[in-house]
Amino acid sequence: MFRFEITHRDSSSSARTGTFLTPHGTIETPVFMPVGTRGAIRGLTPQMVHDTGTTILLANTYHLLQRPGPELIAQWGGLHRFMAWDGPILTDSGGYQVFSLADLAQVDDEAVVFRSHLDGRRIVMTPQSVIETQNLIGADIIMVLDQCPPYPCDKEIVAEAVRRTVDWAHQCRRHHHREDQALFGIVQGGIEHDLRRQCAEQLLEFQFPGYAIGGLSVGEPPRTDDRRIGPTCAFVAGGPASVSDGRRDAAGHFGIRPTRGGHVRLCTADAKRPQRPRVHRHRTCPTSE
Repeated sequence: MFRFEITHRDSSSSARTGTFLTPHGTIETPVFMPVGTRGAIRGLTPQMVHDTGTTILLANTYHLLQRPGPELIAQWGGLHRFMAWDGPILTDSGGYQVFSLADLAQVDDEAVVFRSHLDGRRIVMTPQSVIETQNLIGADIIMVLDQCPPYPCDKEIVAEAVRRTVDWAHQCRRHHHREDQALFGIVQGGIEHDLRRQCAEQLLEFQFPGYAIGGLSVGEPPRTDDRRIGPTCAFVAGGPASVSDGRRDAAGHFGIRPTRGGHVRLCTADAKRPQRPRVHRHRTCPTSE
């Protein structure tokens, strides 16, 4: 159901191209992956996204958990139908929000507890609940829960994040049971070469079908990316498909960079119908119908 094959190797570097087969199509790597955090690419219809040559989209578990919620997505028939996208989809676990929403989060070995940035309600994310949520919404590629440390920070803090990331990955592996979804590990370690190696080696023991390079875009100068991407790729390149941000020499990776669009205002001539989102949360057709 999932298969990664190398199609070409560069003779002067470790760069390579490949194909990754999923239940919803084949992805040629390296590939740019547009980010539809809340289940949509802002300002573009699914057909427009398809016409750009895009073959895979990314959505975020933390944000989808808050709205519209995994149960509603499942009622719609899963994330592919919800997004009107018949190609592969990857869902991030929400681990990045441990960093980006640090002021609203508390982390221990058991869970990440968020105070919702929308309404202040308490959200508890454990390795088990993250997998259950991603199993329910049904993306092709799903991610383990990880802890993304900030930059800069003490090496002791990074080491603690690596220990917790590996432990959570093990728990996620135990709770994942859907064969039509590929669960990827995430390598943390900041800019610490030895911690990157340690995390990668420990995750390889779990034999995930793919590995992501975590801890990018957390406030570091651009040049420090090479201290994370290069070593990590060297550790995991001999295994299955890995994920990076698309730099040179990264072996068998997807290129992931978020799209940054402005707010889009949509106008409708049908003023008879209230256009509040909650009113239409169970509709599967345009509000004008």
